[in-house]
Amino acid sequence: MPKVDYDKECKICTRSFTVFKWRPRRDARFNKTEVCQTCSKLKNVYQVCLHDREYGLPVQVRDTALAINSNDTIPKSDVNREYFAEEHDCRVRANDTILKLQRTTPYYKRNIAHICSFYVRGECTRGSNVLISTKWTSLVNCLSKI
Repeated sequence: MPKVDYDKECKICTRSFTVFKWRPRRDARFNKTEVCQTCSKLKNVYQVCLHDREYGLPVQVRDTALAINSNDTIPKSDVNREYFAEEHDCRVRANDTILKLQRTTPYYKRNIAHICSFYVRGECTRGSNVLISTKWTSLVNCLSKI
């Protein structure tokens, strides 16, 4: 993936930014980033296609539909634009509370096999071959007493 520092102007804030260029498949054409990372995070859009991450619409369509005036949000002068971008970069960086809340290990409970509904009803023909976790075993014992 070629990386070119400060190659193009961002299409939103007109600051120069680092452009990445790659080919998703061997027979596909090259993709490249069109906006800077700061604007991408501020506007919640993808850097390549400029589509909204939540709705999947182009940014201009989304802003028109939601009546968002994008000209008011980004300053016009170069100095103010740089200051604005630096301030938002600092806000976006991960702080200590977010790092503490971040999940560091995968959530394996979603991969646990479901309990056999026939076993719960007492109609399972597989007998002891049914895999049941210890959590479900206590539930089955409680249900069998009823």
